[in-house]
Amino acid sequence: MTHVGNVFLVDDDEALRRATTRQLAACGHTVIAYASAEEFLKHFDPAKPGCVLLDLRMPGTSGLELQRMLRERGSCIPIVFLTGHADVPTTVFAMKEGAMDVLEKPVSESQLLAALQRALERDALLRREQGDRAELERRFASLTPREREVFRALSLGARNKQAAQEMGITERTVKLHRAHVLSKMGAATLADLGRIAERLGPR
Repeated sequence: MTHVGNVFLVDDDEALRRATTRQLAACGHTVIAYASAEEFLKHFDPAKPGCVLLDLRMPGTSGLELQRMLRERGSCIPIVFLTGHADVPTTVFAMKEGAMDVLEKPVSESQLLAALQRALERDALLRREQGDRAELERRFASLTPREREVFRALSLGARNKQAAQEMGITERTVKLHRAHVLSKMGAATLADLGRIAERLGPR
């Protein structure tokens, strides 16, 4: 199934922007075109899903510089470079910095669409993962201070009796808090709770 979505096209070549916009729009993509990296950054909304189709060399801020600036802002939006000046060192550097693909102009429609599909699928996956993480953070925030203590102890593998001794409470109280923790965190078992703890990281 073809994955279509927002494509943020950044290229200083006006003729290429128009042609590429028409080409991608005809394939179902929504194309938002910018003549420079500066213009793109002015309007960039990290909450908007999609991918960036980015010229490598442009007057002013280059494509590689824009890639770095987005990373510094904490953005994980996938980038596909489209360039008429591809060379091995630059391509390797761009890929090491997180680019999905580096395509050389002129590029075939099939190659371009395949690269954009991979980028859009990657963006969708990252956003799902971010959404799942935000939900886990929300659930953890709903725990009481004592429930958080029990969460930490159980996620580290402590038994009810051991957790009770460490916290200076009865085993029965630990069991009560454990039931609340499992329910609030959406965990069916202690193994599930351990996996959730791994995803959340140190608390």
